[in-house]
Amino acid sequence: MTRRGLFAPAFAALMGGLAAACSPLSLFNTLGPRDRGAAKVASGLRYGDDPRQTMDVYAPVGAADLPMLVFFYGGGWDSGSKDVYGWAAQALAARGFVVFVPDYRVVPQVRFPSFIEDAAAATGRAGELAATYGGDAGRLGVLGHSAGAHLAMMIALDRRYMAAVDRPDLIRAAAGLAGPYDFLPFDVAASQNAFGRAPDPTLTQPVTFARADAPPLWLGHGTADAVVHAEDTTILNDRMQAVGGRSEARLYPGLDHADLIATFSPLFRKKAPVLDDVVGFFRRELA
Repeated sequence: MTRRGLFAPAFAALMGGLAAACSPLSLFNTLGPRDRGAAKVASGLRYGDDPRQTMDVYAPVGAADLPMLVFFYGGGWDSGSKDVYGWAAQALAARGFVVFVPDYRVVPQVRFPSFIEDAAAATGRAGELAATYGGDAGRLGVLGHSAGAHLAMMIALDRRYMAAVDRPDLIRAAAGLAGPYDFLPFDVAASQNAFGRAPDPTLTQPVTFARADAPPLWLGHGTADAVVHAEDTTILNDRMQAVGGRSEARLYPGLDHADLIATFSPLFRKKAPVLDDVVGFFRRELA
C-alpha cells in the first residue's frame, strides 16, 4: 500500500535520538518502584557471534514450567539496548512469565533483513534455553514496542524467518505496541536506511503476511501517537480478520508513542491498562 505509516517530521525527530526517547525510559531502571517477585537471572547469553547478539533473562522467583516471552525493544532499527528495558521485562516476569530480552544488530552495521533474522535466532535460542530458566518452550510468545513490534510481527507472520532457525511452530502468540506494520513508501530516513535496498519492499511489511493460520495477535496503539500512525494497528488487525486470522486491537485515548511502553512502569501504570491487557492476552493464549 502506498500509505504513510510513519509521520516523517515526528519520526525523524524521535529517531534522530531514540536515545532521547530511551534515556527517560532507562530512568525507570533506577527511579521509582520496581515490580517485586522477579529479577534478572541471566545476562549476555549468546545466540550468535556478533557482540550485539546477546540477551538477558528475567524470571519470577522459583520459576518452573512457566510461559515464555521474548521482548524486542524499539529504536528505529538503528539504536536501542536491552539494558534500557529491564524494568519492562521485570514487570512481565513478575506476572508469571520467563522473559528474554535480546539485543540485535542495527543500521548501519546491517540492513533488512538482518535484524529480523536476529529476532528469529534469538527466539529460537530462547526456546532451546527454556528449561534452564524455568520456562516452557511449548508456550512461547513474542512482543515488542515500535520497531521491536515490527520485528515481533515479522517473525510471527512471515514463515520464512522461524523456519530458517528450524523452529517454524515455536511462536504461539504475538503482541505489538505502537508498531509500524504498513509503512510504504519509505519516505523518512529511518525506513530508507533500514529497508531502502530491499528488492521487493512489500516483503518488509508485516501486513503483507497476514494469514489465517498465524499465531493469534494482540495489537495496541495510542491515539496521540505522532511517530507511528495508529492506522497501522487497525490495518493489520483488519487484514488479519479479513483472511480469517485471530487478531484483536485496542486503541488507548491520549497515549503517545513512548506512553504505551511507559505504562509498564509502576510510575505510569495508572495511565492506561496496557500491561494488564498484554498480560491477559498472553495468559489466555499461552495457557
